[in-house]
Amino acid sequence: MDYRIEKDTLGEIKVPSDKYWGAQTQRSKQNFPIGDEKMPNEIVEGFAILKKSAARANESLGLLDSIKADAIAHAADQILSGELHQHFPLVVWQTGSGTQSNMNVNEVIAHVGNKWLEEKGEKTRLHPNDDVNKSQSSNDTFPTALHIASVKKVEEHVLPSLAKMKQTLKEKMDAYADIVKIGRTHLQDATPLTLGQEISGWHRMLEKTESMIQDSLKYVREIALGGTAVGTGINAHEDFAETVAKKINEETKGSFISASNKFHALTSHDELVHTHGALKGLAADLMKIANDVRWLASGPRCGIGEITIPANEPGSSIMPGKVNPTQSEAITMVTAHVMGNDAAIGFAASQGNFELNVYKPMIAYNFLQSCQLLGDSMESFTDRCLVGLEPDHGKIEQYLNDSLMLVTALNPHIGYENAAKIAKYAHEKGLTLREAAEETGILDGDEFDKLVVPKEMTKPNAKK
Repeated sequence: MDYRIEKDTLGEIKVPSDKYWGAQTQRSKQNFPIGDEKMPNEIVEGFAILKKSAARANESLGLLDSIKADAIAHAADQILSGELHQHFPLVVWQTGSGTQSNMNVNEVIAHVGNKWLEEKGEKTRLHPNDDVNKSQSSNDTFPTALHIASVKKVEEHVLPSLAKMKQTLKEKMDAYADIVKIGRTHLQDATPLTLGQEISGWHRMLEKTESMIQDSLKYVREIALGGTAVGTGINAHEDFAETVAKKINEETKGSFISASNKFHALTSHDELVHTHGALKGLAADLMKIANDVRWLASGPRCGIGEITIPANEPGSSIMPGKVNPTQSEAITMVTAHVMGNDAAIGFAASQGNFELNVYKPMIAYNFLQSCQLLGDSMESFTDRCLVGLEPDHGKIEQYLNDSLMLVTALNPHIGYENAAKIAKYAHEKGLTLREAAEETGILDGDEFDKLVVPKEMTKPNAKK
């Protein structure tokens, strides 16, 4: 392999000649051979956005020549186009401030920017620290890149998949509004409701978690940039923080704001704990929905079987004809993983010592992974399961007619104890409630039919 020699304050080091990074990136590669988890591309792109914005801010404040700002912007755009991902090789398990990833971006931008300057015949050259990292520190750039990446990932990947799933449930809710079925509480028979009402509970879950996630993002839109090393803003212009926030918004069409207290912004990640908590709330709801679906579709002959779901693939290598609720299984595994990520993020966020939290890369990796998995699994579950969900009318009718809990409708008319006598007698003798009411002499058949109307039980307070 061909190498070139790069230098930093520790001396010379060999770097592969076809790679755009510099000495500090190479040292990180050698010093942290830990795991296969790479710094997410979303973080690299967040860095590119802030580096371009910082260059434009420094240019507008008279701190950076326009030609250098143009070169930095050109290189950042190359990163954002996705053409340079191979030049960001660092693992998550590095310094807890993300310093090596910050320098990786600085070095690549300087390398690409200098090639661009050379092609233009310019003599000036970019320095990764003095120019690309001007007015910045790893301590304020990494949390800024993380917040940019997190907001974009939630808004562009999680929320669209959530909205699609919510719309599909709305369609099913409306379509099955009049299908009366038996309800279940404690895994036991309960009073009736409609299939549409049951699905409406799932739909409302998504409505509510969507709102909570959206609300939580207002805190993540606060960015640390301008705090530099410890929050004082040393080596940055007094107007840099506000100016760079505006430049980031121009670049992203977002609504990021400069954090009012940079000491908090460097050492605390409570806003990400809060937003990930909302994502965990979504995960909890998805677990419930997916479990309901697989229970209601269980069978086909020895389970509940009130609904059918698509048969996407053979379910067994030994049992011919078996079909399993694999989409439910996939999404519930995702939700379990997201809950694990939440525990890790919460612990990591509690470890801010003095002026800096040094668990930032792990927080970034877990947060973005949760977003990726939630968005992907909701998309798959919607397309490959919910869209094809259909009621089994025969099963629904059978369970409804067999249920003893229809007796609840009799409480206001004959009292709880008499109603209980009918239910217990029916269960002991293997009779229908109507037959039990007649045999016990508590009600005759016509009276029973008048008082026990399952459809009316789904809307007991509706005006007659």
